[in-house]
Amino acid sequence: MTKSPLFTPVLIAGCAILMINFAIRASFGVFQIPIATEFNWLRSDFSMAIAIQNLAWGIGQPVFGALAERFGDRRAIIAGALLYAAGLVLSSLAVTPGQHWLLEILVGFGIAGTGFGVILAIVGRASSAENRSLALGIATAAGSAGQVFGAPSAEILLQFYSWQTVFVIFAVVILCVLFALPFLRAPITATKEELQESLGTVLRSAFKDPSYTMIFLGFFSCGYQLAFITAHFPAFVTEMCGPINQAGYLAAIGISSTSVLGAVAISVIGLANIAGAIYAGWLGNRYSKKYLLAGIYAARTVAAAAFILVPMTPASVLVFSLVMGSLWLATVPLTSGLVAHLFGLRYMGTLYGFVFLSHQLGSFMGVWLGGKMYDLTGDYTMVWWIGVGVGAFSALVHLPIRERRVGLAAA
Repeated sequence: MTKSPLFTPVLIAGCAILMINFAIRASFGVFQIPIATEFNWLRSDFSMAIAIQNLAWGIGQPVFGALAERFGDRRAIIAGALLYAAGLVLSSLAVTPGQHWLLEILVGFGIAGTGFGVILAIVGRASSAENRSLALGIATAAGSAGQVFGAPSAEILLQFYSWQTVFVIFAVVILCVLFALPFLRAPITATKEELQESLGTVLRSAFKDPSYTMIFLGFFSCGYQLAFITAHFPAFVTEMCGPINQAGYLAAIGISSTSVLGAVAISVIGLANIAGAIYAGWLGNRYSKKYLLAGIYAARTVAAAAFILVPMTPASVLVFSLVMGSLWLATVPLTSGLVAHLFGLRYMGTLYGFVFLSHQLGSFMGVWLGGKMYDLTGDYTMVWWIGVGVGAFSALVHLPIRERRVGLAAA
């Protein structure tokens, strides 16, 4: 029997879309200080804008998943790209926190329409059973590849242009995903029984299943940790490594300033996650996904606790970024693969979308609470320890999940 190819046009096109999506999304933390400085805002003001963006992304994910399954994947992606671009252009004209908060809803919905929920469902349907978990891992890694150059690119552009102009440049870039649409022709790979099920039937089955609830709850901490780090880590590093910079340590490793170190840290996280996501996808075909997820969350908890307990230096920032990066989106191919395994492929986009809503509720809390606690206490210590706690919770909540297929999808 001929083995099915791993790298298909669908996978390559999906990777390109996720790479561009995440390159822009991951750069928002770099704008934290420039925007707050220009308008003399509190740190929590722009943090709230990013938090709302993450919440809108989460709310939009099941909506775009359902739209893709009802009207077609490519139409959903076109709508997402247009909303993304419109949100960025209009945000470049915003001069008050309230305007940014409102417009980030458009950006969040745009991220949803061109992000994991829609693209991973397409990749999952286009992949054979033996390649599916690894293909999902590769697509996830593509998002991290975008993160590798997204934040540093924003930092470089800010040396030459205002943040408003950079937003407009990014709006043009996101529209480039439309060139990948002709390659996104994925069949509906589902059993006859799955095709006979309605979306309502599948959703009721999922919502009644304790395992789906535990997946939903467990994904919260992933969003909390990732969004907090993406939005606040550059500023965190810029401020906390200030004395180290005066001692000359940054120059010794070829980095000119702590602000550049913060952007490089986000890039290192993305670089490490390319390997981490692919490896997680490979492991997902061979071992229990729930135990792999529990292990990833436990490792994140230990890494975050160790980082905050030791004095921060450029070396510790880069080591933490490398470790956290290897665990960063490793949860995504395993979580999406677990949803597909339990409930089938027919409505994977919508089902994963609802799980991803939990991720984005966590993202909202991580970004907003980070800014709020900073304004109240002057640092990020308390919100960091909350992230350690929710990470430990996620490690435990995955253990009781029953990895068995449900309903007609098991046929």
